[in-house]
Amino acid sequence: MDYKKSKAPNNTVTHDIMNFCQSTDNIYESVAIMGKRANQISSEMKEDLSKKLREFASNNDSLEETFENREQIEISRYYERLPKATLMAADEFLHGRVYHRNPAKDKDLFDEEF
Repeated sequence: MDYKKSKAPNNTVTHDIMNFCQSTDNIYESVAIMGKRANQISSEMKEDLSKKLREFASNNDSLEETFENREQIEISRYYERLPKATLMAADEFLHGRVYHRNPAKDKDLFDEEF
């Protein structure tokens, strides 16, 4: 999913906890899944931001030559206005856009078949 096109809210939203455990039947497993997805989104956003800001890096890093670049500030503001990774992960999870599986449950099903 492209985090730039996310329709997740920018602020905190109250959810019914039971909605989170519908697909897993376990709230703790759901929170772990959302946490892992939030880490993925966060690292993707960080890589993208770093790549864009690297274009503005200068070879001379002295305090006297520090200046503000308007484009660099606009890029930073854009990323600050995006929803937080945890809100995006929760939105994806609630709308069924996160693939997840539990290998322990898969193993139990495999053992029952034989």
